Amino acid sequence: MVNKKQVIGGPLEINGRTLSLSRAIRAGDFVFLTGQIPMRGGVPMTDGTVKEQTRAVLDDITETLSQAGCTRDDVVKAMVWLRERADFPGFNEIYGEYFPHEPPTRSAVVSDLLVDARVEVEVMAYRPLGDAK
Repeated sequence: MVNKKQVIGGPLEINGRTLSLSRAIRAGDFVFLTGQIPMRGGVPMTDGTVKEQTRAVLDDITETLSQAGCTRDDVVKAMVWLRERADFPGFNEIYGEYFPHEPPTRSAVVSDLLVDARVEVEVMAYRPLGDAK
C-alpha cells in the first residue's frame, strides 16, 4: 500500500524555533507548499526591495519543489500576499521571470498580516508519482 500523504523537506524553522507546519506535503499526484516568506540563513528577510524578497521566496520554492521531484513548470496554482499594494508591479516583474511560459493560475491579495516581510507565496504543483524528476 502506498502512503498517499508524504511530508517533504525537514522541519520548518525560523529564528531557531520549529514551526507547527510542514514545508510541503505530497498528496497523491499533488504537492502543496506552505506559504513561503523570504528567508536568509533561516532568518526572515526584513530588508530589501520587493524584487529582492520575491527572488528569495521563489528560489526557496524552487528548492522545495525539487525535493518533491517537481519543477516550477509543475506549479498549477499560486497564492500571493503582498504587504503593500504598490509592490505589485515589482513583484509581478520578478514572478514573470520565474514563470515565463504557461504560468500557473494565481491569486494575489494585500494583507497587513505581513508585518516584517513584503511578500509571501504559496504554490500547488501537479506531478504524477511515476513522473517525479
